[in-house]
Amino acid sequence: MSEENSPLGNQDENLQTSNPVSGMYKDWFLDYASYVILERAVPAIEDGLKPVQRRILHAMKEMDDGRFNKVANIIGQSMQYHPHGDASIGDAIVNLGQKDLLIETQGNWGDIRTGDSAAAARYIEARLSKFALDVVFNPQTTKWQLSYDGRKREPITLPVKFPLLLAQGVEGIAVGLSTKILPHNFIELIEASIQILKGRKPKVFPDFATGGLADFSEYNEGKRGGRVKVRAKIEEVDSKTLAIKEIPYATTTDSLIDSILKANDKGKIKIKKVVDNTAKDVEIMIQLAPGVSPDVTIDALYAFTDCEVSISPNACVIADEKPVFLSVNEILAYNTQQTKDLLKQELEIRRAELMEKLLFSSLEKIFIENRIYRDIEECTTWEAVLEAIDAGLEPYKPDFYREITKDDLVRLTEIRIKRISKFDAFKADELMRRLQEELDQVNHDLNHLTEYAIAYYQNLLSKYGKGRERKTEIQAFDTINANVVAANNAKLYVNRQDGFVGFGLKKDEFVCECSDLDDIIVIRRDGVCMVSKIQEKNFMGKDILFVGVFRKGDERMVYNLVYLDGASGRSMVKRFQVLAVTRDKEYNLTKGTKGSKVTYLTANPNGEAEIVTVTLTQGAKARVKVFDFDFATIDIKGRGAGGNILTKYPVRKIVLKMEGVSTLGGLDIYYDPVVGRLNTDERGEWIGNYLGDDRILTLYKNGDYELTTFELTNRYDAANILLIEKFDPEKVISAIYFDGASKTHFVKRFQIETSTINKRFNFISDHKSSKLEIASTEKQPQVKATLLKNKEKVEMEYDLDMLIDLKGWKAIGNKLSNYPVKKLELIKQKPSSNTSSQGNEDDSEEEEPTTKAKQEKPEPSPSEGSNKAKTDEPKPEAKEEKGDQKPAPGAKDEDIEIGSTIDLSPKRKDDDEQLGLF
Repeated sequence: MSEENSPLGNQDENLQTSNPVSGMYKDWFLDYASYVILERAVPAIEDGLKPVQRRILHAMKEMDDGRFNKVANIIGQSMQYHPHGDASIGDAIVNLGQKDLLIETQGNWGDIRTGDSAAAARYIEARLSKFALDVVFNPQTTKWQLSYDGRKREPITLPVKFPLLLAQGVEGIAVGLSTKILPHNFIELIEASIQILKGRKPKVFPDFATGGLADFSEYNEGKRGGRVKVRAKIEEVDSKTLAIKEIPYATTTDSLIDSILKANDKGKIKIKKVVDNTAKDVEIMIQLAPGVSPDVTIDALYAFTDCEVSISPNACVIADEKPVFLSVNEILAYNTQQTKDLLKQELEIRRAELMEKLLFSSLEKIFIENRIYRDIEECTTWEAVLEAIDAGLEPYKPDFYREITKDDLVRLTEIRIKRISKFDAFKADELMRRLQEELDQVNHDLNHLTEYAIAYYQNLLSKYGKGRERKTEIQAFDTINANVVAANNAKLYVNRQDGFVGFGLKKDEFVCECSDLDDIIVIRRDGVCMVSKIQEKNFMGKDILFVGVFRKGDERMVYNLVYLDGASGRSMVKRFQVLAVTRDKEYNLTKGTKGSKVTYLTANPNGEAEIVTVTLTQGAKARVKVFDFDFATIDIKGRGAGGNILTKYPVRKIVLKMEGVSTLGGLDIYYDPVVGRLNTDERGEWIGNYLGDDRILTLYKNGDYELTTFELTNRYDAANILLIEKFDPEKVISAIYFDGASKTHFVKRFQIETSTINKRFNFISDHKSSKLEIASTEKQPQVKATLLKNKEKVEMEYDLDMLIDLKGWKAIGNKLSNYPVKKLELIKQKPSSNTSSQGNEDDSEEEEPTTKAKQEKPEPSPSEGSNKAKTDEPKPEAKEEKGDQKPAPGAKDEDIEIGSTIDLSPKRKDDDEQLGLF
């Protein structure tokens, strides 16, 4: 068979004309992706609308007669333009209606707070809002295109004269692309647009209809990579009840309650009951379990539930028929410039209309007053009529702004005889004058377009801004440590001999309650320290001496340790901290030599230093075989330090002689007024150095005082705090408050007589308008008051300690003045110093602390400094060797450093307790 006749003879030609399936798929998929991006999911930057939204608004404009229309009818009208079915159109209408900006609604449109859906389309109604009619539509400046079937005309984009995209927000998922632009505040957007027109660069932040609290520190102008943290607004009703008043954006009351119940089931939080009382306003009541701190529970709600959510914005829009990623400021600047351009187009169109009206009014006046209409009475042809009119207008043509056309002449012939007979020259002149004035104003606006645009925005603000104030409160959030606020939902057990630790060893020794998020620290007899994540059962090495919950960076936890060095036979003593470690890595607390072992160990949560009795062996060569050692005599170092020499002779046993006290001094506490929290990181104002039973005094603007502990989990209402400082029961509080009932200022001085913590007591009148204005704990506080005497302002100074005697905290106090008080100011005191035995006072430039606890942190005393914990990591062990050669304080006499090897053989519990192992 020849090649020409072979069935395979045209194979190469067929291959050249065919398309591979992979290529077809690639082209089709790109077409599909482009269509979804451009026509469905991503909004246009010009009007901020997706195609379905734009078509709905266009259909509603066509139907608009001022009355409500059934949403089902609107859906049907919109289907002439949108080829994707009634379901997508109905969902889009409901979404637009819930934003409460472009559409006025009637009926059950659902609730974004609870997640309830809207009623069926046949039951609900809608119409365009006045704002939409003013801002969104203008057929003269709209660019049009044919609808998908060619029967109708639809807008390419609507001429929106407002940053609608940022006001409404948008979310969409396309093929390989998504967009998420958060809604912003109506008033703030208008004000920001005005600032842009004035040449400034404003900052705008999102505002959510659900309210709540938001931290925009990482907003990054809405660009990719930014983040917004949103929190529910939680109020403490009482010590056993919390109330959620506002919820985070993108959550509902149902989803929020579900997340709370799940966290409770997992043991992250401990609550007794959750009740949803949401009606007109959100109200979710949370009843706490007995003995649970409200402040810790609030933090736990933010850490483990949807009471705090993180939102990642991604501002993607369609510009020039392609998707682009822009910042919120860039979108706002574009929309502002577009508004200015649209206003210019409208002014130019209006100017052309006015000029045409003036032109025809002038032609009409000339045509009638000069009786040109009589010249056409004898004309026999249409052309002769037009020529006669044109000839009559010839002397006036140089005064017109354009040439007179045939259409103008035809319009003159259409003037009715009745109008000619009743023509009033005065009214015609008045009309032309008004048209000219309007034309002059339009020309002025065109020449001052920026000022005109600013006035336009200001008019929008005054017309539609009422009731659109910011709902979301902007705050800086504190970082919540989940390990600290997690509820103790597990119990820690240990098998010391076999070396197992975990919450599943219920038959072994109980250590403490803990959370399943905690880390566990173990110190073994061989001197090895290790930290691991808590598990059901975890092997951490045999012969465990100490096990506990590990807190990273805890500078208060100090370990006191004595170990036998296997190489030299010496007993070494050390105090150390474990601040940061790598999980499941073994760290040697001894020198790591063979035969080294721990002979005494205690863990001290507040840096306590005890006194122990050391007993040497009977065969020791030292004269004194029993001596005491005080751990307070050595410094606190890192875990890798070799330590000091306790004795070079064998030790039989070491027992506790006396419990120690903290060598770290008090804890420096700072108050951060931005987040309303305490800290030890030197953020905010230093409010004192605190020991175990010390308290914090807080005075609020509503006249309450409260005593609290210095726990870092405490929460304070920063906006309402007037004074916060360390509580001294001997200090006298001097206060001036405004009584809402009598409209009078009262002054009182009292001492705190209550001792209940975490409870507020009101010490001013209980009228709703009463408020505390001045409060001080100074010994001799002075106040400058501005009074209104006979319609004149007079300044007076008062010494509060001389003005009124010390009374009880419930006393009303005395009137400050019989005249109205306009202003009160606390005078800062200058400290005095005695320069001689006669008590001469020397004025100092340094001022005393103010009443708002802005005190300078005092320098630590030498004794405190010597015992203060060293938080730095230790130097390499080779450099610590010098310290190892020095005998420990309290054991200086070489004759004392004698004895035999410590007896570690006893198995009785009481002997182990003497060794400090439990």
